[in-house]
Amino acid sequence: MTDDTLSRPTVHGLLADGTTVCIRPVRRADHDQVQGLYEEMSPENLRLRFFAASRRSAGMAADRACAPAHPGYLALLAETEGRLIGLAEYDTGGTGTEAEISIAVADGLHHRGVGTLLVEHLVSAARADGITSFTADALSENHEVLRLFADLGLRTARTFEGPEVRCTIALDASDTYLTAVEERGRAADVASLRPLLCPGSVAVVGAGRKPGSVGRAVLHQLRAGGYTGRLFAVNPAAHAILGVPSHPSVSALPVTPDLAVLAVPAAAIPQTAEECGKAGVRALLVVTAGLDSGQAQALLAACRTHGMRLVGPNCLGISHTAPGLSLDATFAAAHPRPGTAGVAVQSGGVGIALLDGLSRLGIGVSSFASLGDKYDVSGNDLLQWWESDGRTELALLHLESFGSPRAFSRTARRVTRRLPVLTVDAGRTEAGRRAAASHTAAAATRTMTRAALFTQAGITAAGSIGELLETAALLHSQPLPAGPRVAIVTNAGGAGVLAADACAEAGLQLPVPTPELIDDLLAALPDGAAAGNPVDATAAVTEEQLTDCVDRIMRHGGIDAVLVALVPTAVAVATGDDLVRALTRAGGHRPKPLALIRLEQALPVELLPTEADGTLPSYAEPRAAARALAHAAHRAAWLARPAGTIPDLDGIESERARSVVETYLDAHPDGGWLSPRETAELLDCYGVPQIAWAWADTEDTAVLAAERLRGADGRVVMKGHWPGLLHKSAEHAVHLDLRGDSQVRAAFRDLETRFAGLLEGVTIQPLAGRGTELFAGVVQDQVFGPLVLFGLGGTATEILADHAARLAPLTDHDVHDLITAPRCAPLLFGAGGGGPVDLAGLEQLLLRLSRMASELPQLAEADFNPVLATPGGVTVLDARVRLLPSRPQDPYLRRLR
Repeated sequence: MTDDTLSRPTVHGLLADGTTVCIRPVRRADHDQVQGLYEEMSPENLRLRFFAASRRSAGMAADRACAPAHPGYLALLAETEGRLIGLAEYDTGGTGTEAEISIAVADGLHHRGVGTLLVEHLVSAARADGITSFTADALSENHEVLRLFADLGLRTARTFEGPEVRCTIALDASDTYLTAVEERGRAADVASLRPLLCPGSVAVVGAGRKPGSVGRAVLHQLRAGGYTGRLFAVNPAAHAILGVPSHPSVSALPVTPDLAVLAVPAAAIPQTAEECGKAGVRALLVVTAGLDSGQAQALLAACRTHGMRLVGPNCLGISHTAPGLSLDATFAAAHPRPGTAGVAVQSGGVGIALLDGLSRLGIGVSSFASLGDKYDVSGNDLLQWWESDGRTELALLHLESFGSPRAFSRTARRVTRRLPVLTVDAGRTEAGRRAAASHTAAAATRTMTRAALFTQAGITAAGSIGELLETAALLHSQPLPAGPRVAIVTNAGGAGVLAADACAEAGLQLPVPTPELIDDLLAALPDGAAAGNPVDATAAVTEEQLTDCVDRIMRHGGIDAVLVALVPTAVAVATGDDLVRALTRAGGHRPKPLALIRLEQALPVELLPTEADGTLPSYAEPRAAARALAHAAHRAAWLARPAGTIPDLDGIESERARSVVETYLDAHPDGGWLSPRETAELLDCYGVPQIAWAWADTEDTAVLAAERLRGADGRVVMKGHWPGLLHKSAEHAVHLDLRGDSQVRAAFRDLETRFAGLLEGVTIQPLAGRGTELFAGVVQDQVFGPLVLFGLGGTATEILADHAARLAPLTDHDVHDLITAPRCAPLLFGAGGGGPVDLAGLEQLLLRLSRMASELPQLAEADFNPVLATPGGVTVLDARVRLLPSRPQDPYLRRLR
C-alpha cells in the first residue's frame, strides 16, 4: 500500500450476473480476511495460484497485501455484503514502468467476472501512476487466468518457459480495450436491471388503506394494469389492500420480492431499505420525496451494501410492457400503451406528458422510468437496456443532469447507430456557469457543452416536449430521408408558402424542379396547376391526381422527402374527393418520407393509419413538420458518416508536459496562470505552432530582444505581463508597430510607469502579417470533461460570440465540424477572394489542443487568441494557460455512481 492507495475512493461495480460488488484498496485490518480467502481455496486452486499447494502461502500473501505502504504497489479487493471474494495486486518493485500482477478469486465465484473487474480497476490505477505494462506468470494449464488476460481487449504477448507462461500486457488506451470494457459493462448492467424491469414479484411498502396515498395508487396501477407476477402490500395495519394480500413487514412476506416499491415517509426510508436488503430484495423503486442528505446517504449505502439497484427517490415510478408482464408501478392517471418507445425522464410531469403523447400517437411504450433524483439508475443504464431488449425502436430522454457524460456519450454513440435517441434539451436558458476572466471560460456555457455532447453522440435534441413528440412520430412511421431536399405539394398556394418558409427556416432545401419533372407533374395535375416548389395542385386536384403527383415526385432522384399541405375545400366536398385518404391508401410503403400538413387539425401531430398497415404523420403546423423532417435528415447524415477516429500525432512529448505541470503545481499548490515561458514550453510539448518571442524584464533587454526579432519591416510588438493579466488589450498593456530602439524604450517605460508594482516583464514579438484572426481554447468542465472551442478571434471574440464547441478527445470528424460550424467558416475557405487558409494546419492545431486537454486533467483553461490563419500556415500569437490541482479520472472505468 502507498499513501496514495489509502486515499483511493471506495467504488462499486457490477459483476457479469448483475451482482453489486465493492472495490477498494486493501487495508491492514483486512489481514485475516485476505488470509482466509486463500485458506478457503481448494488445493488445486492454491497450486494454480502459487504454483504449489502449501498452506503457508496464504499467510505470506496476506502479509504482502496488508504490509505498510511502499511505492509501486497496489492491492485492490472485491467484497459483497462484507465478504471478500477477490484480490488483485500489482507491484513495480519500486522502479520502472512495468508491474507484475496477480489475481485471486474465491472458490465458487469463478466465471462471474470478479477477476476481470478487478484487473480493469488495476489497469486504470496503473495508467494514472505512469505504468505502461503488466506482466504475469501462470501455469500453462491455468486456462481461466490465461483466458482472462486474452479477453481483456489489451495487447498481450505470451512467452512459454516449460510449464509456465509469462504474459506481458500493454496498457495502451486503445479503442479496442474501451469497446471490450463497454461490452462487459453492458451485459452486467442489463443483468442488474432485470429484477427492476422484469420482476417476478413486487411488494409495495407503504400502501395505505384509504384513498389518496401514493403507495395505494401504485398498488392500484399494478393490480389494474394486469401485472402477472406475485403482488404484495406491506402495511402492518391491514390484511389486504385493494384485494392484494398485505403483510406487516418485508421480512414477513411469504417470498422475497424482486422489486420493492417504497412509499413510506422520508424518515423511514433508510430503515426500510436496509430491511429490504437483508431480506434479499434485488431492486428498489423509491417514490418518496424530501430525503435529507443523511437519509439519502443511508438509502444509497443500503443499496450498495446489499446489491440492490435503485430508481429514485422522488419519482413517478416505472413501467414495462413486455408480453406476459404488464408492469405499471407508477401513480400516473392512465396505463401506458404497450409499444416500442423507451422513455427515461427525471421529471414526473414530463414523464406523464410523454406517456400520454406516445399512447395517443399509437407508438406506445416498451419501458418507462421516472429517474427522479437519480441516485443510481440513470439514462445510461436505460440506453443499454433498450439496446438489448429486442423491442425498443425509439428512445426518448429527458435528463436534467449527467452523472458521467463521457461514458454516456460513448454509450449513446453506439446505441444511436441502432435506434434513434431523442432528448429534450432542458435548461437551455441557463445563464451559464460563472465565467472566469479568459475568453474560453466566458464563451463556454452549459448550453454549448450539452449541445456538443448531443451532436457528437448522434442524439436528436428537441427544444420542447411537443417537438420531441412531433419528431418521434416521423421517425417511428417514415423512412429516413437520403438528404435535406424537400418537395412541397399543396392544394392552396398560401399553405404552400407557409410550408416553404418553415422548411427554409429549418435548414431544409427546396430544389427547383427539373424541366423533365415539371412536364411529368403537369401531365398528372389539373389545368391551372403550377409545378414549381411548392407544387400548387390547385383546389381542383382529385384523389387520383394527388396520389399520382406524389408518386412521380417520389420517383425523382433529386428529391429526398415530400411535404403535402392540404386545406379542406368546397370543391373536394362537391366531388366527394378525400385528399387525405389519397395519401393513406398507398399500396405499399413509400421509399421516401412523406408528411402531411393540415392547418385545420386540432391536435399538433397525429399518426394516421394507412392501408399498408403503416402510419402517416400529420401536423397542424408547417414548422412542426419541417422541424421533424430536419431532425430526420440530420440523423440520416450522421448515420451515413463513418465513425470518426482520433488521428495519430507526431512530436508529442507527454512525459515532458506532465513534468511541466507537476513542477508548476509543486510551486503553486493552489494552481494559477502559467508564465509566458511556462506556457510556451507546455505548448511546445504538443507541437503547437507559436510566433517567435522573447522575454524582457528591463529596458535594455527589451531593446536587444527587439533587434533580434525584427522582421523585414523592422516592426515589433510589446506585451506587458503580470500574474493574473488576461485581457492585455482591455488593460492597454500592448504596444503595436514599434520601430527602432527609441520606440521600444518608450513603450517599456510606459508600461513600467502605468503598471508599477504589477509588471513583471514584457514579451517581444515580431509584428505578425495579415490574415484571419481566430480563437481556439479549451475549458475543463468538472462534469463533462474538456471542451474545445473554436471560432472568430481578436478583441471582439466575446462580443461576436462566433464559436463552436466539441468535447475532447476530438476525432477527425469533430475537427471538421468545429472548423465548418462558425459563421466565419466561409472566410477560412476563401470567401471574399483571399484564398483558403492552411486548413490542414488548423486541423492539427485543434487536434493538438485536444490531446493536451485530454492528457492533462490539471489543464483548467487554455486560451489561444488570436490565432493567425493564412494560406501559408497557422500561428498562435497569444496564449494563456491556467492549471489547477486535479487527479486524473477514468471516465470509462466500470463503476456505479
